[in-house]
Amino acid sequence: MKLDGILQFLIPKDKKFFPLFEQATANMVQTAETLCTLGNSNTNEKRKVAIKEIERLEHIGDNITHMIFNELGTNFITPFDREDIQSLASVIDDVVDLIHGSAKRIDLYKIEEMSTPMIKLAELILKGAMEIHVAVVNLKSMKNISAIKEALVKVHSLENHADEVFNNGIARLFEEEKDAIQIIKIKEILSALETATDKCEDAADVIHSILIKTT
Repeated sequence: MKLDGILQFLIPKDKKFFPLFEQATANMVQTAETLCTLGNSNTNEKRKVAIKEIERLEHIGDNITHMIFNELGTNFITPFDREDIQSLASVIDDVVDLIHGSAKRIDLYKIEEMSTPMIKLAELILKGAMEIHVAVVNLKSMKNISAIKEALVKVHSLENHADEVFNNGIARLFEEEKDAIQIIKIKEILSALETATDKCEDAADVIHSILIKTT
């Protein structure tokens, strides 16, 4: 191995992994923002634009995840446990994938207007994504652990709220919707959105594990 290759191999890994994680969470936030835009779109054309943008962002998220895994496979020293790096990258990617899956279902099922529970869940996903981004940004220096912990607490609270929105939404769906096929379509979308909030909580759990191991 050439000298420059050896030096590259031994570069402190916060110069590689943390920027990638910040990119991943920023992309997650942008994807969630676009989901909220989709929820507030009042024309088919605007919905199509939002769905296409979510698909573009999902591809960006996949590329970032692959870069993290590539770094994990080629680097010997990491800023925290390799298992935690893999888990955090995976759950961030899962959130984006679930948003993308929800958007695709809205398109394929020809949902012309997102219901109130869908819109509320989209907003909760966005808030959760923003808190995960705050936590990840602060992980780099570890100078503001209280901000990280506060963000993680908020994520757990948001997930509990999402459970309530989901359960009430399903109950109301069964009560008000008479078309069985429509029930299946809407329930699938609500389930995917609620699962995205679960994945935000999973990300918070991984970050909490990192804090425990490094402080």
